[in-house]
Amino acid sequence: MQSSPAAWTDQRVESIIANLLRAGVVLAAAVVTLGGIVFLVRHGRSVPPYAVFRGEPFELHTVSGIVQGVLGFRGRSIIQLGLLILIATPVARVAFSAIAFALERDRLYVGITLVVLTVLLFSLAGGHM
Repeated sequence: MQSSPAAWTDQRVESIIANLLRAGVVLAAAVVTLGGIVFLVRHGRSVPPYAVFRGEPFELHTVSGIVQGVLGFRGRSIIQLGLLILIATPVARVAFSAIAFALERDRLYVGITLVVLTVLLFSLAGGHM
């Protein structure tokens, strides 16, 4: 495999991006499915209290809380991890695009892509960067 910029054709970059997106979606679906199975095995027969609304537990609002829940093999946390993977997939695509443009030495598109990546990360952080 060559690492020269000439090896980075538009077709190759598009193929890598397509595979990246496909792999991210398949991985996210598999993780969510696993989490759903774990959740149903543990809580499938319980009757939810419909008279009282309870949102998601606070630990599912942070990445560290989700990771702790996954390590504890909790179904909701595993589902939430799958959703994080799904959200991270297009962000990874933009990051890879910036790298590909840099290898092609296309400064204009590197700059534009980095601006898009910055906006994505800022919005994912809730505007608190």
